[in-house]
Amino acid sequence: MATPEETAEFAALIRGLKDRSGLSYGVLAKRLHMSTSTLHRYCNGDAVPTEYAPVERFARLCRATPEELVEVHRRWILADGARQRDRRAATGTATGTATTADTTPGAAPEPDTEATPDPAAPDPTPSASRPAVQEPRPAVRDNKNRRRITLLTAAAVAVVLAATALVPRLVSGGGDDKKQEAGSVTATGRGTGTPSPSTAPKATSSPSPSASDSTSPSPSATVGGDVSASQSAKSGGDADVATEVPLTVTTRPYAWESPCSQTYLVDRSQGKLPPPPTEQDAPSWVSALGAVSADSQYLELTVQGTGHDTVVLNSLNVRVVGSAAPVAWNAYTMGYLGVGCGGGVPTHSFDVGLDASRPVATPKSGQTGLPYKVSESDPEVLYITAAAASHDVRWYMELAWTSGTRHGVLRIDDQGKPFRTSGMSGRPRYIYSLDDSAWVPFQGD
Repeated sequence: MATPEETAEFAALIRGLKDRSGLSYGVLAKRLHMSTSTLHRYCNGDAVPTEYAPVERFARLCRATPEELVEVHRRWILADGARQRDRRAATGTATGTATTADTTPGAAPEPDTEATPDPAAPDPTPSASRPAVQEPRPAVRDNKNRRRITLLTAAAVAVVLAATALVPRLVSGGGDDKKQEAGSVTATGRGTGTPSPSTAPKATSSPSPSASDSTSPSPSATVGGDVSASQSAKSGGDADVATEVPLTVTTRPYAWESPCSQTYLVDRSQGKLPPPPTEQDAPSWVSALGAVSADSQYLELTVQGTGHDTVVLNSLNVRVVGSAAPVAWNAYTMGYLGVGCGGGVPTHSFDVGLDASRPVATPKSGQTGLPYKVSESDPEVLYITAAAASHDVRWYMELAWTSGTRHGVLRIDDQGKPFRTSGMSGRPRYIYSLDDSAWVPFQGD
């Protein structure tokens, strides 16, 4: 099978980073904790990593610039999408072949195990060796008669039930026909009103097999990769409200701007805290310890359309759920003592001041803000730095979008819960020392 164009472009990009770094496949594979053959396959386009974390570590080891990191992420999203499309196509082809084989005209029918032997057909068994045979045909005919009676009885019951169901409609008069017709228009989204409970379609009421096989998210579903935006389509004016959200937002709420840029508040002493995690393990580390992002929280939002239509991202609004005094816990900075930290400001980055009475997302360093355009083949990655110095803030964001006559708002949060960011002023702060294998007081700024 030919390599998809997206996969080939992704492989060419990371292969170029590898060649520029001067590091061998063996050295890179050892530092990435993977086999050399696997790394070869990634760089040759024979395979695509199923997760972005090893790709990012690879790019950082090859000293990719912030702009190159953004491009690597974008290329990986497209290559991963191509991989999933190929897998679905292969599954569909296999299923279609099996179905065709089962329904091909002229295929030999299954033998009828209950067929009555033809009395006129000659018996190949010699009469001398043929044992006495009891007549099975009456029993077979009785079985067939019982099946016919059962079918006729079921049909009669169905007719009675249908007639019973029609009685209320006949009694209510002819005016209900117009009501039913108007209700069906509203339920399918062509009207401007909200469907009433009596006319709104229910997902569980359809007997069609396709209803249970559908994977399209509902407006209130959570979709995406690590953490996704809870989708809630909201209407404005008299325009048609979107029945299906034409984009996905995959959120990484515990991304790190640089290897030691993130600090967490944890309600544990330094002697009882495990070593710092890697970036890809940060979500489980935070969840297990009940940690809270300290001073600032760095979010990575990958926004991608679900079809060929262009989707315009109009605005990104911050909503504060609650604000309180900062938590009085110890602060622990990720990274290691004596290990340098790099980083930069990628494009499409925003600052959010959570201490403000009405926080807003402001583009960094004079960058161009929203609106942006996305589609299935042209995703965008947005970076949010939300800072809190004097409060413990619970918050989420809303992304307003339009696509043609459709529009709506996506709620972006932490798997259905608000994000949480707390100030750490005056709190004891520690960093991990590889020499001592322990958390030690942080001496930096």
